[in-house]
Amino acid sequence: MKEEVFQNIAQTIASLKINEISNTRKASLDPLVDYIKGKIENKEAVALNFICTHNSRRSHLSQVWAQTLGHYVGIKNITCYSGGTEATALFPMAAETLTNHGFQIIKLSESKNPVYSIKYNTNSPPIIGFSKTFDDSFNPTSNFAAIMTCSSADEGCPFVKGADGRFPITYEDPKAFDDTPLQKEKYHERSIQIATELLYVMKRSII
Repeated sequence: MKEEVFQNIAQTIASLKINEISNTRKASLDPLVDYIKGKIENKEAVALNFICTHNSRRSHLSQVWAQTLGHYVGIKNITCYSGGTEATALFPMAAETLTNHGFQIIKLSESKNPVYSIKYNTNSPPIIGFSKTFDDSFNPTSNFAAIMTCSSADEGCPFVKGADGRFPITYEDPKAFDDTPLQKEKYHERSIQIATELLYVMKRSII
């Protein structure tokens, strides 16, 4: 059963084409499907920590979409996190991209590393977005999946303490297009790719 999300987010989800995901990408995604499915079958909580180098772009997009899509397909007791091998800040264009998809985002603090409230529906608790290291006290310390969203974090962080397993599902960095006319388009493109692949993961996990 589809659960409630804001209308513009629902429209974005409806437009995602999971049938166009390549077999190569599915081979990267399916181990995470099996992990989530196993947790659901054992009636255990699902905790996913998306890890990138700076916890500023791809890991946040992945965290927000995973939490939203897990809720959307009806997975109960799923909580998604993000972190980096170092902390910087949630990049403004990443937040703007999510706003353009229909997420309601409020900046809760003014600092070099602001804290954001990110809502995908009316009644669910907001996702709290800010840059942190993957082992920050805000994140789980055991019984979670470590999902490596960039190759440099995957290579530079070979061991994630407490993780049930690590899942390299890497994405090209939209940062390459910062301060260019293609910036907005490329952030949108990457967000849609992440959303499409995570919709595949969540749907497959409940089959």
